[in-house]
Amino acid sequence: MKRFLLCLLAAIGGLLGLRAQTHFDSRVDIGVRGGITLSEVMFKPSIIQKFGMGQTYGLTFRYTEENHFGIIAEVNFVQRGWAEKFEDLTYTYQRTLNYIEIPVMSHIYFGRRGKFFFNAGPEVSYYLGDKISSNFDYQNAASMPDFTNRNRRTEQLTMKVSQTLDFGIVAGLGGEFSVNRRNSLSVEARVYYGIGNVMPSGRQDYFSVSNQLSIGVTAGYWFRIK
Repeated sequence: MKRFLLCLLAAIGGLLGLRAQTHFDSRVDIGVRGGITLSEVMFKPSIIQKFGMGQTYGLTFRYTEENHFGIIAEVNFVQRGWAEKFEDLTYTYQRTLNYIEIPVMSHIYFGRRGKFFFNAGPEVSYYLGDKISSNFDYQNAASMPDFTNRNRRTEQLTMKVSQTLDFGIVAGLGGEFSVNRRNSLSVEARVYYGIGNVMPSGRQDYFSVSNQLSIGVTAGYWFRIK
């Protein structure tokens, strides 16, 4: 029994010593980020489309309590939407949807001076408005022979966005590189998948599904404040 107690005390002392050696001071960082987005809307019935290009930029906050783990919250302006794909026609149409988005993500990273990280979490977006860029009269597209002869869907060209709030899931991979003890640069590729429908999706509506998919590539600059 005495030998067992001595071994137990030695093990506890070893664990305490290891915890002291691996103690991690919490830190707080704020940052700015900006980049481009490639987006589409996954309609059902499907439409002929391609990724539409937009912009994103915003402010970000990061709290790191444990080694290799932290929490990130952001407030961003982001452009999503889609672009119609015309194979042998000269027409162009892009619908850009503007949002204020607030993601809250877990932040998992590895490394010291140069870090590899993974971010993931839920996101809520508030719809601000949209902009249509087109070189034809899209409001009367159904009467144009080039559209009707090809059985091309045109309902989405003028349909209004029905949901002010959009909920989704976001995940990203990237790297961060220290400039000095308090500042760092980061690059990230991120994917957003919207859970809700953008367009009306009731029983009498044309589209039963119209959720968003967006890919973003951004660069950021971090400032440590604690």
